[in-house]
Amino acid sequence: MKRFILPVLFAFILPLEAQDAKPVFKDGEAQIVEAFSDSKKWIRHDLWVETSFDTDGDGKLDRMHVAVTRPPQTENGLKLPVVYETSPYYAGVAGNSPGLFWNVKHEIGATTKPRKHVEVTRRGKRPIISNSQIRTWVPRGYIVVHSSSPGTGLSDGAPTVGGDNESLAPKAVIDWLNGRAKGYKSRTGNEEVKAYWTTGKVGMTGTSYNGTLPLAAATTGVEGLEAIIPVAPNTSYYHYYRSNGLVRSPGGYLGEDIDVLYDFIHSGGEDLIENKIGLKDNGKKKTLIRKRDYANAKIRDTEMANGMDRITGDYNDFWAGRDYLNEMKPMKAALLMSHGFNDWNVMPEHSYRIYKKASEMGLPTQIYYHQNGHGGPPPIKMMNRWFTRYLFGIQNGVENDPKAWIVRENDKRLEPTSYPNYPNPAASDVVMHLAPGAPNVGDLSTDNSNSKGTETLVDNYSFSAEALAKAEYTNHRLLYVSPVLKEDIHISGLPSITIKASSSKPAVNLSVYLVSLPWNEGRRVKITDNIITRGWADLQNHKSMRESAPLKPGKFYEMTFDLQPDDQIIKKGQQIGLMIFASDNQYTLLPKPGTELTVDLEGTKISIPIVGGIDAFKKATE
Repeated sequence: MKRFILPVLFAFILPLEAQDAKPVFKDGEAQIVEAFSDSKKWIRHDLWVETSFDTDGDGKLDRMHVAVTRPPQTENGLKLPVVYETSPYYAGVAGNSPGLFWNVKHEIGATTKPRKHVEVTRRGKRPIISNSQIRTWVPRGYIVVHSSSPGTGLSDGAPTVGGDNESLAPKAVIDWLNGRAKGYKSRTGNEEVKAYWTTGKVGMTGTSYNGTLPLAAATTGVEGLEAIIPVAPNTSYYHYYRSNGLVRSPGGYLGEDIDVLYDFIHSGGEDLIENKIGLKDNGKKKTLIRKRDYANAKIRDTEMANGMDRITGDYNDFWAGRDYLNEMKPMKAALLMSHGFNDWNVMPEHSYRIYKKASEMGLPTQIYYHQNGHGGPPPIKMMNRWFTRYLFGIQNGVENDPKAWIVRENDKRLEPTSYPNYPNPAASDVVMHLAPGAPNVGDLSTDNSNSKGTETLVDNYSFSAEALAKAEYTNHRLLYVSPVLKEDIHISGLPSITIKASSSKPAVNLSVYLVSLPWNEGRRVKITDNIITRGWADLQNHKSMRESAPLKPGKFYEMTFDLQPDDQIIKKGQQIGLMIFASDNQYTLLPKPGTELTVDLEGTKISIPIVGGIDAFKKATE
């Protein structure tokens, strides 16, 4: 293994006249060029790119608002590649007003009162859409382009939160950069703008939703998109708002769902159009309506309302159409993924599932994982090498670099350690069994001779997962712990649990945590100290994610599902704990306390990927 240390990048002063300046490369990286670095001389302008769709009801093809920032030398014949970021957030978002989120205090499968809708007040001035990426990439010889997503800012269209138009919009911008689509000086005019200053080679990056959209564009197979660096991207809206059939919120946003995010980003659509869908006001049909009202009626109140299904939480065609894993066949772009193992908003599975598929497709791939939460791009050196190789065509050998870069627990985020791949190829599954101990603590070991009988917990959302993990005695969770580790254990990959359980009611939340004990507290606690990984599921979906059926009280059902991927070293002196409980008050619906969840110990086991496999585990525990 080798360490990846971020060097200091110095500005190189070129002995050339500014108008003759060209990109400079050293050690396979684009260097800062003084002639490109004077922000006062940058050329900044905006335009509208025509797309292939009409989603705002005006009968005209939607146009996307685009902003360009480029060095002045591009006016003298210099053609440069583009770093492109697109977003639904640039023109502002809605505030978290009371009632915006769905009520979660109700029985599983029950309906609840409608939530309140909020509206975004658009902000921002032309020609600047955003300043992100500019100071990093323009001095290194790139043009930076931004665009607002459909239905946001000054772009036409409607937000669809993962619909086809959110893939086709950046495709249109890339087509324009390559002379295959039309750009205009205004949103409604006919005076064209040409991208004469670019080579047409494009790299995309961004974080969160802004990291989702590079993948969305890449799944179209658009020519010219050579490389993408998604940071903490949401690659499936089902995996973001559901988990193995369970209605489950993203961390920090209890009660959010796809229609909430729609309201949160819908900053466009202020123009008036003819009312062709029969919207009424006080019982009378309006003659004119806002494009925003048209989109609300068509997308939010029809497509989303009919497809999102907060009743069963099942996977369906609505969610399948918003899962980019299903759309990857045309993809050609080189892929560098970035994510945090402790991102409980957009969880680490989002990047892993795409990285795995892209690798199987034979695409150039790398993955960078750190130990922190949401966001966090790779070191600039990694990004620079990636874009230099695929946008400038410099043969720097990045495709031969290690596939996986992981920041170890006590290292700085910019100093990852390299591994041949992720999960670590030296890891293999260690199957562990449960021995009884409730309401105290049971045993977790490779020995299944004591895995007999059943144990029962009582659901009560009043107790947090942290409180349950720390409790020595409680009937609100089941906890099974390994022997105290005599040596460090390195977990790498996706733990998987098979659970055989019954419920006293037709539905019950199922939450599973892998924890490191004893629970550490205090000011010096690191994000990796306590939670190893976690997962959630609905026993009603034990046969299929697409079909659920009410549980027969007292009947046992078997279900297998993965927990979130992780790569973590559990230090000696700790114990690995498997905690099973029902409602998770930070993520799940919160039904009335009292449901009993009974686990069959003989039919339940967890498989943990450990570097060195069973031998390493036995050495650390015997």
